Amino acid sequence: MSGEIITRPGRKNSNRIVVAVCLAFFTGMVGMAYAAVPLYKMFCQATGYGGTTQRAEKQYAGRVLDRDVTIRFDANTNGIPWQFEPVARSVTIKIGETTQAHYSATNRFDRPITGRASFNVQPEMAGAYFNKVECFCFTDTTLKPGETLDMPVVFYVDPDIVNVPELKDLKTITLSYTMFPVEKKQPVASSAPAAGSSNKVPDSEASLGG
Repeated sequence: MSGEIITRPGRKNSNRIVVAVCLAFFTGMVGMAYAAVPLYKMFCQATGYGGTTQRAEKQYAGRVLDRDVTIRFDANTNGIPWQFEPVARSVTIKIGETTQAHYSATNRFDRPITGRASFNVQPEMAGAYFNKVECFCFTDTTLKPGETLDMPVVFYVDPDIVNVPELKDLKTITLSYTMFPVEKKQPVASSAPAAGSSNKVPDSEASLGG
């Protein structure tokens, strides 16, 4: 033998298969990472996991039980200069009765601010039976300085909740919202000036202070 390295066709094909499998695995993991958040949200909305309420496809439960439940309303802010609170702290309703409650948001800052609300229900198991007909959650809302907005939520408690052993004696459900700021994307910086052009800021712009 002259020292020439002989590459066997079988090994070359095997290497190609390994590379293809690795690429497919990597692509799948990236795709799962991007899909994880919306899939988790869908899972929570479908099951009530983590106190996530249900999005009602109909406006009424179809039956109303002669049994009361008190709904408490909670409001929190996270990094947003808004006054955000429920108009009423609680309401007592019949299970299965469609009810409207109101939250109020006021922008206390000196410029427009966009906010978005997340929510949950306590106890968590009740989330699967708390049906929202109308809600402001996960919707971007922009308020001007000093502007106040009424934010209604329409809901009912599914009568099937009384069939759950852990919830059959439930007297109170808490609906909690947290409002947080939505950062708007900044405009993309202009490209670098062409060769030979001046970087000097015109006097008219410099007089604006930056």
